[in-house]
Amino acid sequence: MLTANPATRILQTNYSRRKWLLASSATLAALAPMSSTLSLRRLLATDLPPQDQPTKKLLFFTKSGGFEHSVVNRENGQLSYAERLMVELGKKYNIEVTCSKDGRVFDKDYREFDGFFFYTTENLVEVDKPDEPAMTIQGKQNLLDAVMGGKGFIGSHCASDTFHSQGDRKQSQEVPDPYIQMVGGEFIRHGRQQVATMRVVDPAFPGAAKSNGNFKLNEEWYSLKNFAADMHVILVQETAGMVDDDYQRPPYPATWARKHGQGRVFFTSMGHREDVWTNPIFESLLFGGIDWALGRIDVNLTANLSEAAPGAMTMPKLK
Repeated sequence: MLTANPATRILQTNYSRRKWLLASSATLAALAPMSSTLSLRRLLATDLPPQDQPTKKLLFFTKSGGFEHSVVNRENGQLSYAERLMVELGKKYNIEVTCSKDGRVFDKDYREFDGFFFYTTENLVEVDKPDEPAMTIQGKQNLLDAVMGGKGFIGSHCASDTFHSQGDRKQSQEVPDPYIQMVGGEFIRHGRQQVATMRVVDPAFPGAAKSNGNFKLNEEWYSLKNFAADMHVILVQETAGMVDDDYQRPPYPATWARKHGQGRVFFTSMGHREDVWTNPIFESLLFGGIDWALGRIDVNLTANLSEAAPGAMTMPKLK
């Protein structure tokens, strides 16, 4: 027989973990100050086990219009390193991952996906390969419209090296390509691989707590430009001590989230090296960003570019 005590009734009733967390959050939120409510909701949302999250469908798009990174290079028709990893990790996080290098997907099957994860390079419309058919101009517009209408977009590393703005890449542009406007930042150039510091601006963002504060990582770091003014910066590239001209500039955003119309966009510059893909910090942050972009977690993001990286618009002096 159930007791009349509400707390005991919750323990005795066969609630799922998800229902218990939601009930607890409602009770605690009523008692907590408003300033701590958002952090509480974020903590509870990211604590939900994957099997209790709704299944989502994600397209992992890895077509290369230019240089193809080793992590997405297929051999003998088999899925690449990153593709295999994403499929397996998708099972862990209850995400159905479909891998494709066929640009024609954005003319037909793209609507079935909840979001799109790009690991791509250069102009995906102009470059047509036997095993990587080009996107059509309409397909590119379909992607932009889908995200604007509410689909999620996730970009890693070279997703910022895709559909470049017109003009000299080493200069800033006032009117970036619409794809770059959606992503929120654009690749300029990179120097040698080296250990550098990521400054964690928002440790409460889903998955960011795994870093346990600022962290160092050996990676191929991108120097970036054309930052969206409305982005919510999560990680900042600390440039002090870095070598090569590409990084002789003030700190700038390296990982961020932003709304694009009704859609959600998450980008991280990390993801070049194979060992980065198996780094638990990268996995946690990437799938935290994916969960947010796919609408599993609802957090209130504020624009913080000027506070997080006030010198971000300063371009490096490149020859």
